[in-house]
Amino acid sequence: MITSKPVLRVGAGAMLALLLAAGCARHESGAAAAPASAVRNSDGAMLAYEHDVEILLEEKAIPDRLKASQQACGSGKFGQCSVLEVSQQGGDHPRASLTVRIVPEGVEPFIAQAAKGADIGSRNTRAEDLARAVGDNHLLQDRLGRERERLLEFQQRRDLAVADMIALSQQLAQVEAQLQAAQQEGAQHRHRIDTQRVTLGFVPPGGQSGRGEIRQALRDFTATLSTGTAWTIRAVAFLIPVGLVLWVLISLVRRWRRRKA
Repeated sequence: MITSKPVLRVGAGAMLALLLAAGCARHESGAAAAPASAVRNSDGAMLAYEHDVEILLEEKAIPDRLKASQQACGSGKFGQCSVLEVSQQGGDHPRASLTVRIVPEGVEPFIAQAAKGADIGSRNTRAEDLARAVGDNHLLQDRLGRERERLLEFQQRRDLAVADMIALSQQLAQVEAQLQAAQQEGAQHRHRIDTQRVTLGFVPPGGQSGRGEIRQALRDFTATLSTGTAWTIRAVAFLIPVGLVLWVLISLVRRWRRRKA
């Protein structure tokens, strides 16, 4: 324990050392028990799942299917769902994509509705194990929380000098900012575990995509021909002076050989 004195004058670094020393014995047993088990899933896993699904759909049906899938997510038809990103491309290469974060029980129904009457070209599912990140985050929150409590207790003393009070307030502000950041990171971990990220890619079948490329190539024929002709003219214009210089050099070499002969 720290005994009271008429005036306590210590620097910020020394003050923090005293606080840590005073609180070690008091909180030693609490530091050994990590509350990570409190945030585990019922099966004990802490996995953040992500799904990428490619859906082969007729070109003209892509916009309506994208809109329907977006509305299904926003309405909560398959449970809590948030739209993260929407992308759509028209023209000769129509395609669209929709990225959402949805509760696990709504993943399969959501994908099934998006792929109704269409074929699934590919599907990829991956998971990131957040067990270590969650455990480290809770240990960090626990340490910062205990440090904040000790600083608050020390702040109640009436025998602190003004300089010590200022240093203590600055240290407390830093600890509280770190604790808030750790809590936000922990909430993000929890959100990634409780929900799953799903990305739907709507693309036309291979045959339609190939025909679109042919149509685009035919449309670009005139532009490509013009570009090629322009480059040819530039190349000829560039080579003319080079040819003249070579002709002069060859002529001079021939004259020199004749005189030498």
